[in-house]
Amino acid sequence: MHAVVRETSYAPEDPIHKTHEFQEFQREHANLNGYQGSVLVDVGAGRYLTLTLWQTAEDMIAAREAMGAVVERTLNPLMTSSAKLLGTGPVVFSDLARI
Repeated sequence: MHAVVRETSYAPEDPIHKTHEFQEFQREHANLNGYQGSVLVDVGAGRYLTLTLWQTAEDMIAAREAMGAVVERTLNPLMTSSAKLLGTGPVVFSDLARI
Protein backbone atom coordinates (compact mmCIF):
# COMPACT_ATOMS: atom_id res chain seq x y z
CA MET A 1 0.00 0.00 0.00
CA HIS A 2 1.17 3.55 -0.75
CA ALA A 3 0.15 6.85 0.79
CA VAL A 4 -0.06 10.51 -0.14
CA VAL A 5 -0.13 13.18 2.56
CA ARG A 6 -1.19 16.75 1.71
CA GLU A 7 -2.00 19.97 3.52
CA THR A 8 -4.71 22.22 2.10
CA SER A 9 -6.35 25.45 3.23
CA TYR A 10 -9.88 26.72 2.60
CA ALA A 11 -12.09 29.47 3.98
CA PRO A 12 -12.69 28.47 7.62
CA GLU A 13 -16.37 29.43 7.55
CA ASP A 14 -17.16 26.88 4.81
CA PRO A 15 -16.07 23.35 5.83
CA ILE A 16 -14.71 21.82 2.63
CA HIS A 17 -16.14 18.35 3.26
CA LYS A 18 -19.67 19.78 3.17
CA THR A 19 -19.30 21.37 -0.27
CA HIS A 20 -20.69 20.04 -3.53
CA GLU A 21 -17.23 20.49 -5.07
CA PHE A 22 -15.55 18.24 -2.51
CA GLN A 23 -18.23 15.59 -2.89
CA GLU A 24 -17.81 15.64 -6.68
CA PHE A 25 -14.02 15.37 -6.29
CA GLN A 26 -14.35 12.51 -3.83
CA ARG A 27 -16.75 10.52 -6.03
CA GLU A 28 -14.30 10.63 -8.93
CA HIS A 29 -11.30 10.00 -6.67
CA ALA A 30 -12.87 6.94 -5.04
CA ASN A 31 -13.65 5.38 -8.43
CA LEU A 32 -10.01 5.22 -9.48
CA ASN A 33 -8.18 1.93 -9.74
CA GLY A 34 -6.33 1.03 -6.56
CA TYR A 35 -8.04 3.59 -4.30
CA GLN A 36 -8.02 2.29 -0.72
CA GLY A 37 -9.52 5.29 1.11
CA SER A 38 -8.82 8.74 2.49
CA VAL A 39 -8.72 10.41 5.87
CA LEU A 40 -9.44 14.14 6.00
CA VAL A 41 -8.42 15.85 9.24
CA ASP A 42 -9.63 19.36 10.15
CA VAL A 43 -6.69 20.89 12.04
CA GLY A 44 -8.43 24.25 12.47
CA ALA A 45 -8.63 27.68 10.86
CA GLY A 46 -9.53 26.20 7.46
CA ARG A 47 -6.46 23.92 7.37
CA TYR A 48 -6.79 20.22 6.53
CA LEU A 49 -4.44 17.27 6.36
CA THR A 50 -5.34 14.48 3.96
CA LEU A 51 -4.00 10.95 3.91
CA THR A 52 -4.94 8.99 0.80
CA LEU A 53 -4.11 5.32 0.43
CA TRP A 54 -3.45 3.46 -2.82
CA GLN A 55 -2.94 -0.22 -3.49
CA THR A 56 0.31 0.36 -5.44
CA ALA A 57 2.71 3.19 -6.28
CA GLU A 58 1.59 2.88 -9.90
CA ASP A 59 -2.05 3.44 -8.87
CA MET A 60 -0.98 6.51 -6.88
CA ILE A 61 0.90 7.98 -9.87
CA ALA A 62 -1.93 7.23 -12.31
CA ALA A 63 -4.43 8.86 -9.93
CA ARG A 64 -2.40 12.06 -9.72
CA GLU A 65 -2.40 12.29 -13.52
CA ALA A 66 -6.10 11.39 -13.83
CA MET A 67 -7.28 13.81 -11.14
CA GLY A 68 -5.40 16.93 -12.24
CA ALA A 69 -8.26 18.44 -14.21
CA VAL A 70 -10.80 17.43 -11.56
CA VAL A 71 -8.80 19.15 -8.81
CA GLU A 72 -8.43 22.27 -10.99
CA ARG A 73 -12.20 22.39 -11.55
CA THR A 74 -13.44 21.49 -8.07
CA LEU A 75 -11.01 22.14 -5.21
CA ASN A 76 -8.44 24.65 -6.43
CA PRO A 77 -10.95 27.51 -6.81
CA LEU A 78 -11.89 27.08 -3.13
CA MET A 79 -8.34 26.96 -1.75
CA THR A 80 -7.00 29.99 0.07
CA SER A 81 -3.41 28.89 -0.67
CA SER A 82 -1.77 26.24 -2.80
CA ALA A 83 -1.92 22.64 -1.64
CA LYS A 84 1.30 21.36 -0.10
CA LEU A 85 2.45 17.84 -0.83
CA LEU A 86 3.96 16.71 2.47
CA GLY A 87 5.08 13.34 1.18
CA THR A 88 4.38 10.03 -0.52
CA GLY A 89 5.66 6.56 0.18
CA PRO A 90 5.00 2.99 1.13
CA VAL A 91 2.84 2.35 4.16
CA VAL A 92 5.00 0.49 6.68
CA PHE A 93 2.31 0.12 9.38
CA SER A 94 -1.45 0.50 9.54
CA ASP A 95 -4.10 -0.68 11.93
CA LEU A 96 -6.92 1.30 10.34
CA ALA A 97 -10.31 -0.37 10.35
CA ARG A 98 -13.11 0.57 8.00
CA ILE A 99 -15.84 2.58 9.71
